[in-house]
Amino acid sequence: METDAEIEALVRSFEELTLPRARWTHRAHLVAALWYLRRYPREDATRRIREGIKAFNARHGVGSGYHETVTLAWVAVVARFLTEHDRGQPLPTLTAALLEACGGKDHLLVYYTEGVLMSEEARRTWVPPDLRPIEADDLNGVESRT
Repeated sequence: METDAEIEALVRSFEELTLPRARWTHRAHLVAALWYLRRYPREDATRRIREGIKAFNARHGVGSGYHETVTLAWVAVVARFLTEHDRGQPLPTLTAALLEACGGKDHLLVYYTEGVLMSEEARRTWVPPDLRPIEADDLNGVESRT
């Protein structure tokens, strides 16, 4: 389990663009999303995550690595998890629970067919889930900014 200090260091190095590309794993994405969503209003957290991933990818020469629907869908998954599970427990405890409950790379396939999720349209802009909603409002009102 990561400590508060380790999570803070991960986010700091992500923001400063000093995190080695090899450490920007699926797990790191989710931990960072949880950290942002716990500290900022969702719209601000989403902006920070989106801009951070794009800056990180540019820094590491991954020009086409950003995927709008995957990013927003994971933000929705983490936000839903926080709504259902955050009772003020320490961040490392919450992080471990998030990763246990929905941290698998294929978790978004509960909400999307692979063809829809991996489409070029979904890469560029928000595409709602085609299997079942992630949240009650299915992210209504979420604007996609590419």
